[in-house]
Amino acid sequence: MKSNKLLKLFISLFFILSCISCNRLSKDLHDGTFVGTGRGHNGIIEVEILVENGKITEAKIINDHEASEISSKAKDHILAAFLKDQSTSMLDVVSGASITSNGLLDALDMALAKAQGYETTTVTYHDTSCDIVIIGAGNAGLTAATEAARNGANVIVLEKMDTVGGNSRFSTGGLNAAYTKEQERLGIKDSKTSFFNDTMKGGKYMNDPALVHKLVDESAGIVEWLQQPFIGADLSDVGIFGGSSHKRAHRPKGGGAIGAHLVPLLSKAAVENGAEIRLNNKVIDIIEENGAAVGVTVSYSGGKYNIRSRAVIIASGGFAANPDMVVMYQAALAGFGTTNHKGATGDAFAMVKKFDAELTQMEYIQIHPTVSTSTGIMVTEAVIGNGAILVNKSGKRFVNENETRDIVSAAILKGPGKIAFIVFDQKVRESLKAIEGYAEAGMLIQGATLTELAGKLGINETVLEESLNKYNKFQAEGKDEDFGRNPNSMNHQLSRAPFYAIEVAPAIHHTMGGLKINPNAQVMRKNGNPIPGLYAAGEVTGGIHGAERLGGNAVADVCIFGKIAADSALKSLKK
Repeated sequence: MKSNKLLKLFISLFFILSCISCNRLSKDLHDGTFVGTGRGHNGIIEVEILVENGKITEAKIINDHEASEISSKAKDHILAAFLKDQSTSMLDVVSGASITSNGLLDALDMALAKAQGYETTTVTYHDTSCDIVIIGAGNAGLTAATEAARNGANVIVLEKMDTVGGNSRFSTGGLNAAYTKEQERLGIKDSKTSFFNDTMKGGKYMNDPALVHKLVDESAGIVEWLQQPFIGADLSDVGIFGGSSHKRAHRPKGGGAIGAHLVPLLSKAAVENGAEIRLNNKVIDIIEENGAAVGVTVSYSGGKYNIRSRAVIIASGGFAANPDMVVMYQAALAGFGTTNHKGATGDAFAMVKKFDAELTQMEYIQIHPTVSTSTGIMVTEAVIGNGAILVNKSGKRFVNENETRDIVSAAILKGPGKIAFIVFDQKVRESLKAIEGYAEAGMLIQGATLTELAGKLGINETVLEESLNKYNKFQAEGKDEDFGRNPNSMNHQLSRAPFYAIEVAPAIHHTMGGLKINPNAQVMRKNGNPIPGLYAAGEVTGGIHGAERLGGNAVADVCIFGKIAADSALKSLKK
């Protein structure tokens, strides 16, 4: 725990220092009022601290746009602990409100830096050059940056937002990988063939088989790569998500959120190995010469500048937060909410037109079935994977909860009120750390008995009790006679009070389509040839997931192809 707090301090200080130039350093706090800002879930969080006689006597939020349901507990907890400790160095994010927490902590760090006497001036960027420029600082970009920098390349990462992580910050699931040492340690029997078949079936066989083979073949290796000391990821817990036939979702011990774990580790690894990360730097164009990508044009608060490079890696994410693009490719999704961060707007697709780059399967847009109706937070499939069930407003099970996201989402939308309840007991809650975050965010509806829970949900208590009793019978027999649920995700009898429920409904989650790439992560032209100097990884690409992505495959995708993109770019530098 202490190492995580020290890591948090390192990352916070790095990003402060990357955005300001410091003329002097002082450990003492100067008296006065100081303001800092950070980016939360819905925008900028602005804080004000008051220092009297060298001691922080007041800390308050003076402006923010966070939803009260997901932020109030996080804000109250962090501000109280900050006043007590007089520092953020030993503060952790509040589970279930990690984006709000990090934004608030960043704002407090900035205010503290001012109170310590830092003179702040805006950084001025000039035209420059490097070996590899990376567009986007999500897990794909950070993985690519770490791999490229470790192998001696001069790397600049450009992120248009004021924090790293992209959609990866929201990931609460795990990383799918087959035939791993962790599976062997836990006695889990799996195979690359099974992983390949599950992914192809989940994608309705619209996937590019060559890309899926690459994903599967490199999956065990990426787990080991992330576990190496220069990153130090904990991927020791292995669970199961919808559409998978075996437990292969690797995640931190206790079922912790994978995104909040990997993003700071990869950020630190990228920087420690020599990559430069520039926040609030938006790439507005990719420079083309003789059909090749040779750099980028960047916009920031001080104007525009160019970076010439020998390779460009696009890792800018998908377009699920761009409603106009979503409706252009899927009119039926008009009006749907999204689980994505605000920066997922698909900027890269306009930049590659000059290269005659091929786009593929743009119409395949995934909605996630279990998004909290009260907070907008996506509930990880690990809750169901650890034994929870879904019931409708009548209290009945209505679907194989372990099915792919499109099937479960369609079943929910056909039901009364177009909502459902994830129902589980105390045993399931104790089996998964991520649930505590949902509790802290106020998402759990709790009943000391099933009768009490049914009353709070407004459903018939007899029907709910019959649903749980029937499920428990199937669980004991190892066979779901109603819906054919995978026994590997029926871990527990739902019988240990208290009982819990989370009200959920579908929302736009992932764009499966994007830039067409080959197994070397090279961006392809419409004529079937790779574009010299141009590589891509992550949600900006298409073809890997086909018509529907399996839970756990996104983290695998972004890390695996982020590393492949770096390795391919490194190879091109030697030519």
